[in-house]
Amino acid sequence: MQKKYERIVDWVRKEIESGRLSRGDKLPSENEMMEQFDVSRQTVRRAMGDLAENGIVEGRRGSGTYVTVNTRRYTGKEIRIAVMLTYVDTYIFPSIIKGIESVLSREGCTLQISMTDNAVEKERMLLREFIRTRSVDGIIAETVKSALPNPNLKLYRELEGLGIPVMFVNSYYKELDIPHVSMDDQKAGYLAAKHLTECGHSRIGGIFKADDGQGHLRYAGYTDALMEQDIRIRGDQVIWIDSEELRSMEEESAKFLKRLEGCTACVCYNDETAYKLVSIFQKAGLRVPEDLSIVGIDNSELARLCPVPLTSVENPVERLGKSVAEKIIAGILRKEEMETEEFDPELVIRSSVRVVHEI
Repeated sequence: MQKKYERIVDWVRKEIESGRLSRGDKLPSENEMMEQFDVSRQTVRRAMGDLAENGIVEGRRGSGTYVTVNTRRYTGKEIRIAVMLTYVDTYIFPSIIKGIESVLSREGCTLQISMTDNAVEKERMLLREFIRTRSVDGIIAETVKSALPNPNLKLYRELEGLGIPVMFVNSYYKELDIPHVSMDDQKAGYLAAKHLTECGHSRIGGIFKADDGQGHLRYAGYTDALMEQDIRIRGDQVIWIDSEELRSMEEESAKFLKRLEGCTACVCYNDETAYKLVSIFQKAGLRVPEDLSIVGIDNSELARLCPVPLTSVENPVERLGKSVAEKIIAGILRKEEMETEEFDPELVIRSSVRVVHEI
């Protein structure tokens, strides 16, 4: 005959096997267990002790008892997650992958990384392969040129129709009702421009990406900050570039010098743009921040390594990776609704902005 405490042990194990309980989830309290199973406190504690000895749960003083077992290894089922990023080994992307990998490896999931090179054609090829093989249980994707019309949107809808959940990370397609985890890009643009106005600048130019939604949102924040101070937004001092032009900025240095002539400051789409703008000005014999103050966005390694360390708005990319991975795992294992999350950015001040007193 099964002992009373074994009924509780079996129930916890079955809840984990079904996915209703996962690593990090809190078990019902002792009082709730006593009522649910009609047993004494001593019986509940014996059951928790048995589970703890087997590495399935742990008690935390003053908090309760939590599942600690690696859910996937415990159940013997493999969860395969495809991570599709524009780039993998440069700029902010290693940190995104680090955050995703830390969660998926903890749960014993298989991680499949693919790269689109920010190309619609490659994105289409990868999505078609996922649909054809149905070889993954979920997809974490970074969008490709999200400000432009994209013929691949119907493929994302098809994946969802097949029961393969999708979440976007770092950016998103506004045409799709698919949740995303990102920084609040409009607020990032606002913080960058607001800092410049607070330092006394009123002739503030901007460089923004034209082919992705982040560029448009960061521009919207930039205009919000300027309009808040009744500063004129001059279209001839706002430069729109696409992904290819960003890579070749220094080859077009004359254009940037001419368009920013008369500006004392500039908001840059990201740290890569800001880093290259510093180089352009220094090669022209101009000084940062004396001749031009510059603010980047992302607070990447480039901001710290720049010849003039960049004031930059921090993009918490590793946290984005962890959050999107946790959400998609919860959606797959426990059928929880995956919801959009936008992190608040913060300004990190370094040496690329000077305080001025303009008339």
